[in-house]
Amino acid sequence: MTYPKLAIHCLVAAALTAGCKSPTSQPAVGTQPASAVQLDKAKVATAEAAQAMEDYAFARKAEFVAKMKSELAATQEEIDRLAARIESTSGAAKDDAKAKLVLVNEKWTKTKQQLNQAENATESTWNDVKKGFKESYANVKDSIAATRLWLSEKIAP
Repeated sequence: MTYPKLAIHCLVAAALTAGCKSPTSQPAVGTQPASAVQLDKAKVATAEAAQAMEDYAFARKAEFVAKMKSELAATQEEIDRLAARIESTSGAAKDDAKAKLVLVNEKWTKTKQQLNQAENATESTWNDVKKGFKESYANVKDSIAATRLWLSEKIAP
């Protein structure tokens, strides 16, 4: 079970526990009802658990960056294979393919820059930077797949 799922289960259990009250418990005169106290405690516990999940995600930043560097290196190898395939062809489609490859390389470069931003992100910017990187990475992968498909249709294998 992943840590976020575990934290959610703990929060649910805490909320259910906080919602249960003994039938014999009576609030003292002039004090806050027990349910309100329990609700306040549950809110505090929820806030602490949410912060713990964010801290955990940020703590794994180095692991995420290392994995994505590896993924980007593999993506660059894919781009290099496409470039070699384009260079080995001739005809009118070669120029169009080179233009598509230039766009793919630009997207890869942007993704690499976003990974550098992720590596230097602070705890307060981590989630936004990570989200931006993931979107950019998905975009470059889609672009590679579209270029590969276009090549297979235009250039005989």
